[in-house]
Amino acid sequence: MQAEVVTIGTELLLGDIVDTNASWIARQLSWLGLNLFYTHTVGDNPARIAEVLRTCLGRSEVVITTGGLGPTVDDWTREAAAAACDAELELDQDLLSEIDAFFTQRGLVMTANNIKQAMIPRGALVLRNPVGTAPCFAIERNGHLLVSLPGVPFEMKYLMQNTVLPMLRERFGLHEVIKSRVLRTCCIGESALADLITDLMTSDNPTVGTAAHAGQTDVRITAKADDPALADRLIAPVEVRLRERIGDWVFGTDQETLPLVLQRLLGERGLSLATCEIPSKGRLSSWLLEAQEDTGSLVGSLVLVPPFQAHMRDGMALDLTLSSSQAECDAAALAVRAWFGADLGLAVTGSQTPAGEEPSMLYMAVATADGVVQGIPRRSRSGGTAAGWLLHYAGDLLRRYLLGLPQV
Repeated sequence: MQAEVVTIGTELLLGDIVDTNASWIARQLSWLGLNLFYTHTVGDNPARIAEVLRTCLGRSEVVITTGGLGPTVDDWTREAAAAACDAELELDQDLLSEIDAFFTQRGLVMTANNIKQAMIPRGALVLRNPVGTAPCFAIERNGHLLVSLPGVPFEMKYLMQNTVLPMLRERFGLHEVIKSRVLRTCCIGESALADLITDLMTSDNPTVGTAAHAGQTDVRITAKADDPALADRLIAPVEVRLRERIGDWVFGTDQETLPLVLQRLLGERGLSLATCEIPSKGRLSSWLLEAQEDTGSLVGSLVLVPPFQAHMRDGMALDLTLSSSQAECDAAALAVRAWFGADLGLAVTGSQTPAGEEPSMLYMAVATADGVVQGIPRRSRSGGTAAGWLLHYAGDLLRRYLLGLPQV
């Protein structure tokens, strides 16, 4: 069976609000075993909304909309749903009483425009909304089901979990689940990674696919089965084969981030870290701090801006004349380790490349009690992905040191 999601609101098209509803609904539908092949975003225009809904209902058994159920003149989902299903809108007196009671209980007076929210397509099943004022509905057209939910994420999630998902499971006899396992890799490009696993990307169930981000490539294994346990059994051997091919590149799974993994590794080993950075302009320490919780592994950071001026603390000078060389990066790692009294010092030096110019070099090093572990010098990147690659290069240097893996 197939489903589609339609999120409605001009503010989504303008980028004023990030659409998180579609991705959340997609995850819920996957657990029901529904195939989601299309998602749509459409502005507050009744004709265009109706056109999209007719297209969706013509090819998918389940269509779920969010947004456009409010009381204002630009909320058109009811009208568009009625038009797409060849139904008239009619006033539901029980709903109107419930909306009025919602306001009364909060010491407010219902305004006339809220009457619009009690207008429901004829023949639709009303879905009560105890956590908001936007009543929702489900309506059938030629055996296909259209469900309209609020755009407010809290209300939408409540109704999905408590009403819509149980209704879909019962109505369509849904027993299958779609489950995924994500292997997260860093510092290897999508094409290079795919070249290592091409033959594994041709299977039907589970399927294997890749998704590229700045400095990170995810490998997703997705299985469809009658229950979660069987899906896990389908995924397991594929994961084993993938790890045989790309094991050292994998830093985590599912929702794990590289900073989270680094903080865990440092915490498990009881090690503290200090950083010194130039080209990342403070992003490296901020990135690591995002994942820091109780371990407190990151104890200090220096963000240097050329030309560098020496600092003094407790009579100790941090005497660095930073230039573009590995030796100076090694010195920075040793200095910041001593400066903050940390177990490890991570330094990133060099400069980012402005767009259109020849790439400059980036240098990385980890200072330890036993000396310095050098990273492989990298040519810097330009554009919007440059910072992401730099952070993952530095993070992977530290990860590989902590795990005893070779630098690549």
